[in-house]
Amino acid sequence: MTEEQTVSKWETDETRPDIRQSKKMAVLYGLPLDELVELDIDIKEIQEVIDRTSEEASDKIDWMKAWIGKYPVLSRYREEVDTDRYGAELGKLLGDLEKRYGYNELDSFPALCMILLERRRISGKHREKVFRRDVCAADIM
Repeated sequence: MTEEQTVSKWETDETRPDIRQSKKMAVLYGLPLDELVELDIDIKEIQEVIDRTSEEASDKIDWMKAWIGKYPVLSRYREEVDTDRYGAELGKLLGDLEKRYGYNELDSFPALCMILLERRRISGKHREKVFRRDVCAADIM
């Protein structure tokens, strides 16, 4: 089992996973090892672009339109889903995070996204085409 501190050191580039850990992660995520390593490089490049993007430029981007190409369900969910019902329930959860933990709106949304993603991972559905961190992050930009 990998410790949280170990993963944190990987994320901050303090250390790197050894080959055995990398192979296990590749199996976990259903990726070939070379794709997993390439993914790491891509993520760093993407993060650099995000960090360099000004708030003004970010405000001009239609994030929903940008993600529809990757997740076509975003173009049709409004017709298929009772958005008032789900919106009300999610709004309650967001409000609870803000009230109970003192989060502001920008903090409560990504926190709730990550909670939902973690529940998916726990239920074993993390590798299917499920919304990942990038969708949650894009919506708050």
